[in-house]
Order: sequence, then structure tokens, then C-alpha cells
Amino acid sequence: MPIDKGAWQALKDELDASGATLVAVSKMQSAADIRSLYDHGQRDFGENYVQELVQKRGELPDDIRWHFIGHLQTNKVRLIAPFVYMVHGVDSLRLLQAVDRQAGLSGREVRCLLQVHIAREETKFGLDPVELDALLDATAGGSTLPHVRLCGLMGMASFTDDADCVAGEFRHLREVFDRLRAGRMAGRADFRILSMGMSGDFRIALREGSSMVRIGSLLFGPRTRQA
Repeated sequence: MPIDKGAWQALKDELDASGATLVAVSKMQSAADIRSLYDHGQRDFGENYVQELVQKRGELPDDIRWHFIGHLQTNKVRLIAPFVYMVHGVDSLRLLQAVDRQAGLSGREVRCLLQVHIAREETKFGLDPVELDALLDATAGGSTLPHVRLCGLMGMASFTDDADCVAGEFRHLREVFDRLRAGRMAGRADFRILSMGMSGDFRIALREGSSMVRIGSLLFGPRTRQA
């Protein structure tokens, strides 16, 4: 369906006032609907599925910044490494190494966010504190992975109506982020993104310090087709 420019602009203005970047989650949306939002001025779009992303990338303008926001398998990195702007949800050293290797083969650098597990649900992906520290130990200085740029952290809160629970989880992630910025990532100017918040909880995330939100249904409405 056509994207209402007024609704997009109001959301964009609210996020701009908080200094947050809007990633429009376009999974399962048509190229025509994405183009409608692009024509309003949106440039950052997030996709969950590799094959769908590759197809849409070939159908839409070259200046779109494509974010891969799903759980990425290492054997599919090669399909998006030549063009993807940012990979969200890096949750293992093995995946980060795969991104570095494939980005190098494409002669480019890929931005990455490390996913931290903050939710109560065990089904959500992400690094625990020990795993996060171990990954950063293995990539200290960045010389071992010259084709990736660590740009910050991301996390997904529990799926619950308990706003206090969600706020607490986001606050925890902000504390981890601040600790890294003040400590081992001090001086790393690229490490500045804290991505948390979706359509149902982005205002809570903004209050807790999010600088990037992933919003789909508020922009596109309910999904009407399957991938």
C-alpha cells in the first residue's frame, strides 16, 4: 500500500529530535512499497532474509543503505557482502570472520553491530557478557579483521507488555555500551551506535538511549504476503 508521507515525516521528526536513525524494516514488503517510502526520503532499509534482500537490491535504487537485520548464516554472507551497508546481529566470532573474509574478497569494508542477549526468552540470539568480552579480545586493535568496522551494539528486549521489564533490559544494554565506550573501545570513533527498539517499544528505547531503531509495521502496516 502507498506509504503516508505525513506519518513517515512525523516519525522521522520524532527520531531526529532524539538523534536516532530510522531503519525501515521492509521484509516481506513489495519493491513498490519500498520505493514509495524511498521517494519520501527514506534511505535506510532493513531486511531479514538473504534471498529477498538480494532480489530487492536488484530492483531498487543503488543509493539505498541496506541493513541485514536477521540471523545471518555464515554460508550466506558471500551473497550480501558485495553491497550490504551494515550487518546487525553479529553474535559470534565465526560470523564476524566470515563477514571480514567476504568483504575483503569484494574489496570493501562492512559495518557491523554486535548483538547482546538481553531478553528473558532463550530463543533470542546474542552474546552473553563472557562471549562479548572474548570476541572483543580476539579482535583487539582491529588488525585481524581489516574489512569489518565494529560500529556498536544491538539488542532485542523481551516480547512483553511489561514496560518496566523492557526498559530495564534496554538500560542494561546501554550500561554495557557505555562501559565499552569508556573502556576497551575508547578512542574508537566508529563505535557509537546503540541499536534497540522496534515498532512496539521504540519510545522506551529512545528514553534509554537508543541511537538506531528498526520500525516496520508503523510504516508499512501489517504484512499482507509471505516471503
